[in-house]
Amino acid sequence: MAAGALDGLRVLDVTQVMAGPFCSMLLADLGADVVKIEPPSGDSTRSMPGAVETDSPSFNAVNRGKRSVVLNLKAPDGRDALVRLARTADIFVENYRPGVLESLALDYASLSKVNPRLIYASISGYGQTGPDAHKGGFDLVAQGVSGIMSITGEPGGPPVKAGVPLTDLGAGLFALVGILAALEHRRRTGAGQHIDTSLVEAGIALSVWEATEYFAGLGVPQPKGSAHRMFAPYQAIRCADGYITLGTANDRLFRRFCDLVGHPEWTTTPEFADNPTRVRNQTLLAARIEEVTSTQPRDHWLAMFEANEIPCGPINNYEQVFADPHVTAREMVVEVEHPTLGAMRALGSALKMSGTPTNPRRRAPLLGEHTREVLAEYGFSPDEIDRLHAAGAIA
Repeated sequence: MAAGALDGLRVLDVTQVMAGPFCSMLLADLGADVVKIEPPSGDSTRSMPGAVETDSPSFNAVNRGKRSVVLNLKAPDGRDALVRLARTADIFVENYRPGVLESLALDYASLSKVNPRLIYASISGYGQTGPDAHKGGFDLVAQGVSGIMSITGEPGGPPVKAGVPLTDLGAGLFALVGILAALEHRRRTGAGQHIDTSLVEAGIALSVWEATEYFAGLGVPQPKGSAHRMFAPYQAIRCADGYITLGTANDRLFRRFCDLVGHPEWTTTPEFADNPTRVRNQTLLAARIEEVTSTQPRDHWLAMFEANEIPCGPINNYEQVFADPHVTAREMVVEVEHPTLGAMRALGSALKMSGTPTNPRRRAPLLGEHTREVLAEYGFSPDEIDRLHAAGAIA
């Protein structure tokens, strides 16, 4: 394949579980040489369900394309080795609880002294400052703190977590954006910098419509099920054999929709005359629509709406997602060969780049697979590597 956009950049990935590994995996997809620094026991996701010895599908899902180096950061020699790696690295990504790496002299203030060009990204639960900075980072907790759970689920129902780990993945993406911006700043100035983002802030930052509703004085946002808080009808709609999504988010589409389902009078009904009134009367409008759509199966309505350019779609389970010809054509499923796990399917990359294509087909590393190789590349002699191994600083 052609060289990736970040080809030649050295990344030290001192992260575990989800948010940090996801961020650094995207850097690897883009061509950076990502060295994952693991403790002797390995990243905890190596032991998740489906694991074979120290490898698991879950670990592979957020660590593809990386190289693994085992350093014992509890040992002084292990910490010294990481400092030496950081001297010539471009990017350092960590997701330890704030204060942990500072106590080991591996924080940004310490490493920037030996490498002023270093871009150092910290991902934590609450950020590096503030009264809650000391707390750990968990997606479930962050979804609650950031408000996401308060607006997820059906009206009147209990709080519901979003189905995917939004704050974990969101924090990883925000860190990636910061790293790419810092690379451009370094190109202009030669200086690195510290990037600080968190799971809680990711959840809040993604709450665009909800914050707007509250800031505009429209009250505290409430759960609305599948309905949108700014547009109607824009939600899941029941048919004779299940549900579809319907997205008539403006007056023009709503008029066309009403004509198609045989109710042009809805466009002049006071409760549905414009989008603000439709939003206020979402429950009534959805009930009227479902009186019609429940008489025919989903395929009937999908064919009709798609033929008339009404935004709509099926609600797929993941078996249906990965059998979808469009998903296949977009290479969102790739085949990976793993020496322990064997042949396996994995997610492809959502980034399609014409000049520097991403490479999501590389497997995740075995635990410590590249320790000697990487240390040698970073200037450690064979005798030094042997000494570190004998001292228990590497594995």
